[in-house]
Amino acid sequence: MLFKTLVAAGLLFAFPLIPTVSVAVAEKTESFDSASARLEQNATDGDVEAVFEAIAGEDGLTKLTITAPDGRTIVDFSAPGRSATGMRQFRFESPEPTDVAALKKAFPEGEYTLSGSTSSGKQFRDKAELRHKLPATTEFIFPKADARDVQANNVRIRWAPVKNVAGYSIELDASKLSAHLEMKLPASVTSFTVPEGILAPGGKCQLGIGTISSDGNVSMIETTFTTAGK
Repeated sequence: MLFKTLVAAGLLFAFPLIPTVSVAVAEKTESFDSASARLEQNATDGDVEAVFEAIAGEDGLTKLTITAPDGRTIVDFSAPGRSATGMRQFRFESPEPTDVAALKKAFPEGEYTLSGSTSSGKQFRDKAELRHKLPATTEFIFPKADARDVQANNVRIRWAPVKNVAGYSIELDASKLSAHLEMKLPASVTSFTVPEGILAPGGKCQLGIGTISSDGNVSMIETTFTTAGK
């Protein structure tokens, strides 16, 4: 034990020297409200992209990094300036090459680490699993691909059921009214009636129907159809 010695009034005093210990208090790290990684295939065009999404906190993140399983940083976001409020919701999409093997090499399977912080210093950290297996595609039942003279009212979109999928996604763009419809449906549903006011007579529409795997990966098919005039 260390001792410190003092001399006072000709007397010798000795007492133990207690070392000063600095204790660092680690700030609590929270999970993201949502963190996901997936592949999205457009089977009609023959391309695939990697998609990463993150939502965290109400204050907004001023910093966000996403690290691949092999240790590479694939996203490094930083809001400029100390007064920046940051962003709460992020969606990152890779290019869409037709070389699927090259894309899978650039974004390997495994756990991706998401780390972020707010302007107040709050820390976020989470994992998102990416798998390469894509679900099988469905087929258009109604309207058929490139169909013409489809009635604009009470259109019931129908598609072929696919086994071993977690659900379906629908995307519909009606150019004449500049309307956009996007939604997800459970695996038990294979039809959807378009709400009134989305489609107009004599308009061109783009329709996409996607299958969603249990890993979140999506395989989309697309077509266009035109509605009958008045």
